[in-house]
Amino acid sequence: MFLPLRLRIFFVVLACAAQVSSAEPIADSAQEFPQEVRTFYRQADGLPSDDVLDVLVDDQGKVCVQTSAGWVQRSGDKWLECDAPTQVPTLQLRSHKRSERRAGPLDASLLPWSERLPDSLSREFPSDGQQAWLVRDACVVQDGLGRYWFAAQQGVGRYADGQWQFFTGAEGLPSNEFTCAAAADDGTVWFGTRHGVVRFDGQSWAYRQGQRWLADDAVRAIAVDHEGGAWIATAAGLSHIHFVPMTLKEKAEYYENEIDEHHRRTEFGYVIEAHTDKPGDKSVTHRSDSDNDGLWTAMYGAGECYAYAATKDPAARQRAKDAFEALRYLSLAPRGGSHPAPKGFIARTIVPIDEPDPNQRPSYTLKGQEQTRQRGDSLWRVYEPRWPTSADGKYYWKSDTSSDELDGHYFFYALYYDLVADTEEEKELVREIVRDNADHIVENNFQMIDHAGVTRWAVFNPELFNQDVLWAAGRGLNSLSILSYLATATHITGDPKYLEAARELRDVHGYHQNVMVPKIQTGMGTGNQSDDEMAFMCFYNLIRYEPDAELRKRYLFAFWLYWRLEQPEINPFFNFTYAAVSAKQNYTNQWASYSLEPSDGWLTDSIDTLQRYPLDRFNWAHDNSHRIDILSLPQKYLGQRRPTGYRNNGKVIPVDESFSEHLNHSPWALNTGGDGRSLGDGTVYLLPYYMGRYHGFIE
Repeated sequence: MFLPLRLRIFFVVLACAAQVSSAEPIADSAQEFPQEVRTFYRQADGLPSDDVLDVLVDDQGKVCVQTSAGWVQRSGDKWLECDAPTQVPTLQLRSHKRSERRAGPLDASLLPWSERLPDSLSREFPSDGQQAWLVRDACVVQDGLGRYWFAAQQGVGRYADGQWQFFTGAEGLPSNEFTCAAAADDGTVWFGTRHGVVRFDGQSWAYRQGQRWLADDAVRAIAVDHEGGAWIATAAGLSHIHFVPMTLKEKAEYYENEIDEHHRRTEFGYVIEAHTDKPGDKSVTHRSDSDNDGLWTAMYGAGECYAYAATKDPAARQRAKDAFEALRYLSLAPRGGSHPAPKGFIARTIVPIDEPDPNQRPSYTLKGQEQTRQRGDSLWRVYEPRWPTSADGKYYWKSDTSSDELDGHYFFYALYYDLVADTEEEKELVREIVRDNADHIVENNFQMIDHAGVTRWAVFNPELFNQDVLWAAGRGLNSLSILSYLATATHITGDPKYLEAARELRDVHGYHQNVMVPKIQTGMGTGNQSDDEMAFMCFYNLIRYEPDAELRKRYLFAFWLYWRLEQPEINPFFNFTYAAVSAKQNYTNQWASYSLEPSDGWLTDSIDTLQRYPLDRFNWAHDNSHRIDILSLPQKYLGQRRPTGYRNNGKVIPVDESFSEHLNHSPWALNTGGDGRSLGDGTVYLLPYYMGRYHGFIE
């Protein structure tokens, strides 16, 4: 099935149509899917005690909970005291709490190994024809389809159609420290462990751990209701993991509302994560500046550009215009004021003048800056002030801008110019900002200059990157960035001088060759993950706006090699960015011809990730280091200290089993998140969702 890309190419005609394999289902943004959510119940919510010992669900769906202070049952939205229930006989096999482990030899004296199974099954060791398991201390349940399940130290077994099937870490089972189990009407089974909950729907495994999902990780009992939700008893309260019908479109609207309520900073509405006084409590939120306010706001604004182009929603257009004004001010603020920067410099962010002087923060004093240099960056700049004031006297602006800020700005400006700026006046405002910055970089020997000199990171100087060993690691990525900026500037302004500058970088300094290895890394999951986000934005613009067909094909081949390393990350933004420029493309070198189209599974993975993004964007801690379905990555990268790994299906841990603040996080990290006091914004969902809508990957 072939879908045309809805790309508007103004400066060059780039023949590319989005191709989606017939094996790749196109998602319908208006079709409902089960969005997984959780609710906690504790003493503050009506339970007699947080210490929950057991939970039961009867035939009528009544939820009964045993706490250390007595039994209660759910009635409407309240918990009412009740007597200890007598479990309904038809549900006796639906849930099971594991007994204490018994000592003794593992031999045939253990038969029958479960009183909860028919005698014919319990008097034989479970066998799948290849191996037989000697089982003891197992949780045994029967699901709504009549199948028997056991969970023991070896793993999980399922008896159906006269035979056993075994599941271990090799088949995707995340944990085997079982404490209890419960089965649903549709055959889904939930397994409680000492370190979280495991769910298996017959096709895929889900691991629910940490306060995003559980009041406490040590699970005492589980009961499944008739809607497929699980009630989970722990020593810190009762968790209810359940599903609400939602569409991708509704999910986008939810995140948009959350951003408007919690994530905008200053009068310009820079989009940034929020912070809270109490873990998981959004009633009071605070926002503070970051090094990358411009980048995050640009990526948010890019999503709104796609949204307007795909839906023609005037609200999306206004959000995109607001993002443009916020980013434009970062170019205007450094002009004039206490310590003006040369025209074309772009500030990292701003802080209102009535807030405490950011120059007095410990890290920005001369002493703090010197400590930063000594701790690990011998090229770190030490100067004052890092935060000059703007000409209008309203803001401090942050200097020493980096290339990742510029990557975000150029990615956004191109989309805003092509998709949103409808009038000549609007387009000229974009041209002015892009022209000023591109001139600034070219005229300063391909470097950004602030009031104190050459910046630490916004450097694209060929003498440094091609000659100085201290800059060699950034050669490919920074070559990609500057060539992308110049191609984008040519597209927006129509001025051929930027193509001439790019030609000099290629012909004299070999920057097109540098792009062929855009990042020095030692395999999947290594290197700085921010580089990947930056590279994908730059490749997207460079391939769309480079007028030379042979160069475009060369750059696309480099992008293909890069994307193949990123594909296991199941990142919809990476997948859509690559797929948008690679349809029906191929590349031939001296050895072979290669199809550059994304391989099967990319769209299915992307939609699955979009559906999995939790509505709860708090930075709850996730610990996946103990999982038995994880393969560790070798510690190859210099400075890589955190444990890293991936599931044995070759893909990283899904987004609902880890935490990502932005799209630059490492999905290979096994331990992520924090204390639940940081609230991530929804750009991680909105940008790829609207990009998928625009490019026809989502209807």
